[in-house]
Amino acid sequence: MGETITLTKKRLFIIAGMLMAISALLFLPQFKTGHSVKEVSALEAKFNQLNNANTNFCAGPSILDKVQGDRLQGACCGAMDFHRYKEQLEGLEKLKNIKEIPQDPYDISRSLADKLLSFQKTIILTEEQQEVYDKAVKLSHEGGPCCCKCWRWYAFEGLAKYLITEYNFNAEQIAEVWDLEDGCGSPGHASKHEN
Repeated sequence: MGETITLTKKRLFIIAGMLMAISALLFLPQFKTGHSVKEVSALEAKFNQLNNANTNFCAGPSILDKVQGDRLQGACCGAMDFHRYKEQLEGLEKLKNIKEIPQDPYDISRSLADKLLSFQKTIILTEEQQEVYDKAVKLSHEGGPCCCKCWRWYAFEGLAKYLITEYNFNAEQIAEVWDLEDGCGSPGHASKHEN
């Protein structure tokens, strides 16, 4: 009888171990990444679509007059990187309550780009606010709103002016937004800034 109990305990441990392993395989990917397999597949499909898009390229604000359609899609200077793209979307998620901040750096509506460009022309910063902006330039990954003075540079300069004047963003917050909105393409990590 003692041998039967020992054998039963061994079987129970084996069965429990197998159940834990199966549970880990089914549920761990979702907890580890915060995304289900279905969500990751949808994100990969969107990434592939945007990575092959060509309505966004390195050009000045006049690009908006030349682009057909209502969206600027794809990277402007280099190839997109899936890992970085995922980090950018996750970082932008916490800013979704501010509708002027694009939620996808590689898929921006033309109307929002126009709005941000108008902010760049019409919002005048005070001396103190300009200091915040100038400090953000030094803190950002690209040394400003973008890697070059393309339409994105001017649009995200406008976004920064808006966030500084309307939401009292500090330099670290502006630099973080710029880094999360970086649409140049390239591998690496979306920058983390202290607020």
